[in-house]
Amino acid sequence: MHPEQRATRAAYDAVAEDYAALLRDELATKPLDRALLAAFAELVADAPVLDAGCGPGRVAGHLASLGLHVTGIDLSPGMVAVARRDHPAIRFDVGSLTALGFPDASFGGVLAWYSLIHLPPDQLRLALEELARVLRPGGCLLTAFQVGDGKVRLDKPYGHDVDLHAYRLDPDQLAQLSADAGLAVVARTLREPEGWERTAQAYLLARRRG
Repeated sequence: MHPEQRATRAAYDAVAEDYAALLRDELATKPLDRALLAAFAELVADAPVLDAGCGPGRVAGHLASLGLHVTGIDLSPGMVAVARRDHPAIRFDVGSLTALGFPDASFGGVLAWYSLIHLPPDQLRLALEELARVLRPGGCLLTAFQVGDGKVRLDKPYGHDVDLHAYRLDPDQLAQLSADAGLAVVARTLREPEGWERTAQAYLLARRRG
């Protein structure tokens, strides 16, 4: 495992309970996020969906409420334990975005909701290749991330003194990396920061080429 992945896993194990409590109802305050997730759900229809980097399962739970058959994976065993407890009807497993334990073309949709942000550039490329690999031809990938450039250290994330870094991403660069992995970006959404956010937020919707 990459050293940064080990650090990220340890940090999220430590903050899992507080993270889940803090963000449990966040989607209720974000109509644009809900609209994008609803569009994603409509596009993938009855196909199985992977929530890649699911955290405590809050978005997987939302997608399940929209009628999708969701599987979640996360690098952090602590996060997976919370997800299993809070959403017992959904399958959650410990797993890495850079080495997904699923066969080719397993899913009609993949969600990477603020999960690519902890990967250094070489690992980000590998993760996109893996996400594309497990998508069926024509399947959709929806990503969400903070806009910017470079690595930042998060200051006492979720009230814990842990070592957690994140990468701000450029939408054009991520679109190019997606294209290199066999994914064609079909829609981009950019919004200004709200509340405690410090940067613009971006969302890319891409389709797996046939």
